[in-house]
Amino acid sequence: MDILETLETLWEGSGFKSLFTGDGWKNLIMILVSCVLLYLGIKKKFEPLLLVGIAFGCLLVNLSYFVGGDTADALYHVDLWDNFLDPEHADYHSYGAIMAHGGLLDILYIGVKAGVYPSLIFMGVGAMTDFGPLIANPKSLLLGAAAQMGVFLAFFGAICLGFTGNEAASIGIIGGADGPTAIFLTTKLAPHLLGAIAIAAYSYMALIPMIQPPIMRLLTTEKERQVKMEQARTVSKTEKIIFPVIVAMFVILLLPSTAPLIGCLMLGNLWRECGVTERLSDTVQNALMNIVTVFLGISVGATTAANRFLSPETLKIIVLGLTAFCFSTVGGLLVGKIMYKLSGGKINPLIGSAGVSAVPMAARVSQMEGQKANPKNFLLMHAMGPNVAGVIGSAIAAGFLLAVFK
Repeated sequence: MDILETLETLWEGSGFKSLFTGDGWKNLIMILVSCVLLYLGIKKKFEPLLLVGIAFGCLLVNLSYFVGGDTADALYHVDLWDNFLDPEHADYHSYGAIMAHGGLLDILYIGVKAGVYPSLIFMGVGAMTDFGPLIANPKSLLLGAAAQMGVFLAFFGAICLGFTGNEAASIGIIGGADGPTAIFLTTKLAPHLLGAIAIAAYSYMALIPMIQPPIMRLLTTEKERQVKMEQARTVSKTEKIIFPVIVAMFVILLLPSTAPLIGCLMLGNLWRECGVTERLSDTVQNALMNIVTVFLGISVGATTAANRFLSPETLKIIVLGLTAFCFSTVGGLLVGKIMYKLSGGKINPLIGSAGVSAVPMAARVSQMEGQKANPKNFLLMHAMGPNVAGVIGSAIAAGFLLAVFK
């Protein structure tokens, strides 16, 4: 083979030949989108632990189009997952077939599809979270429940825009401000929307300090924001040990579909609080959490193939996700105002905005807004109660939607 034939063979096998042919322009757009996401994650620090991985997964899957398309050389095969568990495509009827026929990202995506990664993330969240503020003030559960209002408003909005029930449920859960829950529900009900929903969910979580304060100031008065709350009671060790066990039993019996998320969340918290499993708690909080985050980010990014992501539905999802997030904040604040009235002005309604599930960022925003109104105001621990309740509430909302639509 002479040098010209060698160069021709290399050119035929390279991805550069496909850059400007067919629908390659769509993948080029997605490569630019991945670069924007990398910028937001690295430079602007928007949820960088996950967004950087998602962005690079997006880059890889769209680059692999130019290298392999849907052939064996591709990193992720949309057709394998479209036909997954479809009786008409028996060759793709198992995870074993994915392992045999899939690329690297297909194999990593099994952990998302099976619900493993989101559940393990919840285990880490449980191990890192102190449920004491919620136990000390059980009324916080009402704020966490109220902050799920955006989930159901966005659900009905999505139905009106022509989405199916499964798709609308997956879009609505963005309002819970809980990325792992959004991923878990979407992989069960509408996996073809996973890329857009995950990016919207994590982007809005990162933008909490920008989205929530204007709503908080609009719906509360200066007098309400100045309220200084009394220090919560001290929670005993026994209460902290019993709490995750009781919650797991009650919620899982009520909604069995929540078992993966609630079970892992409460197990992680039990390891934290029981006092005899420090090594396990430390491992779950750090090593395991970091490993799972690596795989989760790349796997979710793999679902942003251009032929799926570049559609009018993606824009609708982004708008509906923002609407859900805003109304979830509104729901928490409105119930906070009711509790302010009923308590005779002893409860600061700002803690209601922390009822969304973004721990602990939403609680910190409540603290910052409270201190702007009253420099002697310390709302962080009071806001952590609704914040933790929001984690449980978003999982329950997801379980309810899963039970209805699966």
